[in-house]
Amino acid sequence: MTLEPPASPADLPATVRLFPLGGAILLPRAVLPLNIFEPRYLAMVRDAMASDQMIAMIQPRDTDADSPDLYAIGTTGRITQYSETGDGRFLISLTGLARFRLKAELPATTPYRQAEVDYGAHETDWAPADPLAAATRAHLESTLKSYLETQGLSADWEAVKSADDESLINTLATVCPFSNAERQALLEASGLPSRASTLTTLMQFASGEAGESTLQ
Repeated sequence: MTLEPPASPADLPATVRLFPLGGAILLPRAVLPLNIFEPRYLAMVRDAMASDQMIAMIQPRDTDADSPDLYAIGTTGRITQYSETGDGRFLISLTGLARFRLKAELPATTPYRQAEVDYGAHETDWAPADPLAAATRAHLESTLKSYLETQGLSADWEAVKSADDESLINTLATVCPFSNAERQALLEASGLPSRASTLTTLMQFASGEAGESTLQ
């Protein structure tokens, strides 16, 4: 079954299926590929595909606990690609729709967790992202170059230069080896310029240019 994507924030579910996953954030309009193999999350994907095709990504505060406490902010996404493997896994792509604040976790008869959420503080996620100022973009790229050198990594600079602001920031926020708390800071940034500033600061910290990170 294929449904039309939500047309407005009002179409987003107030009760969501929670997928707590450390080290993974879903940003508005970003695409997160997921390899689903745990039975409880296989059930979650089946239920999502049979109804609204939506799953809410959220980071746990303690990745070692079976039912950990969660960060307050996550993102509802829509399954936009789906396939099954011969060994019983699901390969899906989740496209970010809007961030939410966790209001209350709900008693659930499903093997996965569910919660009531509020999108009110993040309605601007639905609108196109504000572009970066030219100086901000240039500073981000310069910091990225130093960061990659420090990490012993490389990049396709033609692709970096040609990427739009939001695509570049979303990619860096999800693929750079930041801590869970640092990723959460990127997720919770108020908009694209703020996220670019946070990303630049994190890369400077990692490059030894601004002391040590103190994000919690």
